[in-house]
Amino acid sequence: MIDGKKVLFSGMQATGNLTLGNYLGALKNWVTLCDEYQCFYSVVDMHSITVRQDPAALRKRARNLLTLYIAAGLDPEKNCIYYQSHVSGHAELAWILNCYTYMGELNRMTQFKDKASKHADNINAGLFTYPVLMAADILLYQADVVPVGIDQMQHLELTRNVAERFNNIYGDVFTVPEAYIGKVGAKIMSLQEPTKKMSKSDENPNGSIYLMDDPDTIMRKCKRAVTDSEACICYRDEQPGVKNLIDIYSACTGKTPDETVKEFDGKGYGEFKMAVGEAVVGVLKPLQDEFYRLQKDKAYLDSIIKENAEKANYYATKTLRKVQRKVGFPDRIR
Repeated sequence: MIDGKKVLFSGMQATGNLTLGNYLGALKNWVTLCDEYQCFYSVVDMHSITVRQDPAALRKRARNLLTLYIAAGLDPEKNCIYYQSHVSGHAELAWILNCYTYMGELNRMTQFKDKASKHADNINAGLFTYPVLMAADILLYQADVVPVGIDQMQHLELTRNVAERFNNIYGDVFTVPEAYIGKVGAKIMSLQEPTKKMSKSDENPNGSIYLMDDPDTIMRKCKRAVTDSEACICYRDEQPGVKNLIDIYSACTGKTPDETVKEFDGKGYGEFKMAVGEAVVGVLKPLQDEFYRLQKDKAYLDSIIKENAEKANYYATKTLRKVQRKVGFPDRIR
């Protein structure tokens, strides 16, 4: 607990470009959480280097992502928004937790197997121990809750197991985190393969709408979205492409899927796709405008980066010093 609030931790990688799915499924719903939780939102740039990165590009994407957090409505005065690499406690705690995590546990991580198959020429140790760094991210701030998708539940379970193992040896050191169960964001699928989630790593650029896509690009991608030959705007699993467009339109307009179906009853796919595109443009335009405004204010962003890194370091150090003492590291002479 910090200032009477439970702690929430989450973060996004500074790789690729954020998609509409990232925004509607997660970022948009983070905005109001600070009313209930003390929130830490990290730009997890340390995780990013398990895959080779261009240094200048990574720095630029990290700053853009932090700027997007704020542009999307996360108040840096109420939320701690920071770069993971600016808090050395992440790496220090990860090393200690490596020594309390079993090889068998890491071997079972399905995401490692998936990433290793995609990067066969660079199966590095960081890729293998990635879940331990993720555990350190969460436990460093004594997080009570973590918003996670289905693909990250296995990592959260590992975090819980490691925390409980450490606590069983040394006493009540770590808060054992729970999955955040709150307002569920829309699950947005690929516009070209609607059985797969919209992804910032999609090889088909028409499959994803990126947060910084211009209106013409958004409209073009929506027009090209895969539907079917049934010519019926219905919300059902048998029509995944149409269902996905209904989800996007509903999330952007605040309407329910049923209301959307009624609105477009008897209308064609072409007209519906146009409406979806316009709804997306309407949602992203204010975010883009704020992003470009913030981007020009270098002094403001630099102050946020500095102040929030200091805040994150303060809370991280409290946990890290306790852990270091428990495992037997010598006290620092001050």
